[in-house]
Amino acid sequence: MVKSDSYSIIEKRLAENVLILDGAMGTMIQGYKLEEQDYRGERFEHWESDLKGNNDLLSLTQPKIIKDIYSSYLAAGADIIETNTFNANYISMLDYHMEDLSYELNFESARLAREAADEFTKQNPNKPRFVAGAVGPTSRTCTISPDVNDPGFRNIHFDELVDAYTTAVDGLVKGGSTFF
Repeated sequence: MVKSDSYSIIEKRLAENVLILDGAMGTMIQGYKLEEQDYRGERFEHWESDLKGNNDLLSLTQPKIIKDIYSSYLAAGADIIETNTFNANYISMLDYHMEDLSYELNFESARLAREAADEFTKQNPNKPRFVAGAVGPTSRTCTISPDVNDPGFRNIHFDELVDAYTTAVDGLVKGGSTFF
């Protein structure tokens, strides 16, 4: 395995200290008490389905809030911040009819996180900050049937999961994630 410069820096830092990972993105978002229109922003003002609760979408519609959350964790001492992309995969975005936004959601969230991390690293170059691409589960599973009357039925297949995660990870990497 070829190790990146970031990986080497992390290894060195871990030999000297414990690195601090940020906290729960969803909890921080809840503190803003956002309503449906906040999730929609201008771009999705007339979207055909409800969007409240699609926290990953806020990287597009409320980037200042997301970057402020990243910066809050960094100001509190986090060495590593996770992208706001826990559900930003094709399959989970089907719930909002936003499956085509998976790459963009991952890219923009990573870009915002990278921007915040770089700003804090610039303030203190002796304490570089890192961005971890967050990849969560989907709303479907290929290991069990969602139909108790048909145990062999699957509502998703392995290749679809591979495609969904490949798109998400590609957006994270190109947007600026340091590592996974």
